[in-house]
Amino acid sequence: MPIPAGGIITAGQLSRMQPATFLAAADTNLVRNNTTAAADIPGATVTVTTTTANAVYTVTAAFDVQIGAAGAGNIIGYLYVDGVADAGVAAKRMDAVTRDTIAQVWRGTLPAAGSHTFKLQGQTSVATASAGNIFTAGSTKLSITIAEVV
Repeated sequence: MPIPAGGIITAGQLSRMQPATFLAAADTNLVRNNTTAAADIPGATVTVTTTTANAVYTVTAAFDVQIGAAGAGNIIGYLYVDGVADAGVAAKRMDAVTRDTIAQVWRGTLPAAGSHTFKLQGQTSVATASAGNIFTAGSTKLSITIAEVV
């Protein structure tokens, strides 16, 4: 709702006029050896509380990944919002003994006010027995900007 000329602005409206930002980094490596299943990246989770319906989020994620010596495969990163996978993935075809950073950007709307959880998940496309198929701690990051309706 726009603020009319000469209208009275409330403290709540003022606080929603600036975007809120959040950052989380993986605090433990997510190891994906011997499996192709996706799993939560430990620490790469943010819970936010919005005060209005239809808040807009923009998420940027950087997945710092490496694949072990036993083979090549795809590394895939996902964003989950309130338990549902958002459209689009971060994906990279990697050769054996490779480390890289892959990124993705998502944008969407939170239809209801309240608590919302954003989290990153990761997986590999092939199950390999080698050590080293990981999403690395400290360098895998989730950045969120929330813009609420005034």
